[in-house]
Amino acid sequence: MPTTQDAIALLKADHRKVEELFEKYEKTRDEARKVALVREICTELTVHASIEEKIFYPACNAKVEEDMLDEAYVEHDGAKVLIAELSQGSPKDAFYDAKVKVLSELIKHHVKEEEQPKEGIFAQAREAGLDLAALGTKLKMLKDELLADLTKRTALPPPETRSFAGHKMIQGRPVKQAKAA
Repeated sequence: MPTTQDAIALLKADHRKVEELFEKYEKTRDEARKVALVREICTELTVHASIEEKIFYPACNAKVEEDMLDEAYVEHDGAKVLIAELSQGSPKDAFYDAKVKVLSELIKHHVKEEEQPKEGIFAQAREAGLDLAALGTKLKMLKDELLADLTKRTALPPPETRSFAGHKMIQGRPVKQAKAA
């Protein structure tokens, strides 16, 4: 029976894969290759953010510094906006390469925050004694399900953000939230 990676190993493997894809993008000049790489990068990041937000981060609540989790959600939201822009664009568009570069830099920063020894989200989760094997199994199951769904689609779903002031993004448009009474 195959063994599943623990949650942190799975998430770190995702990080390495996306870093490699960004490196390939930087080296290519072929527009068709750029489009394919951006599609793969955006798919990987969409799935990765989803499994972290639905499974890993909730498991970390009250066990990892709240500020770090809040920042992680905001970083995800920033990435989602860039992913939506890139998914609807092409290498001929103004700022396309710049958007890929900024997305790459945002992800590098995000990865550093998660993987930082001792203070990072992953280190805090491990120190808190989370059941990383069970979380890894849940993450893998959802990841496989999401990847299977996304490979059937012709386009990525529109982003849904949770941290932008006064609105959420649904179907690529800001949606005003009701003010608290």
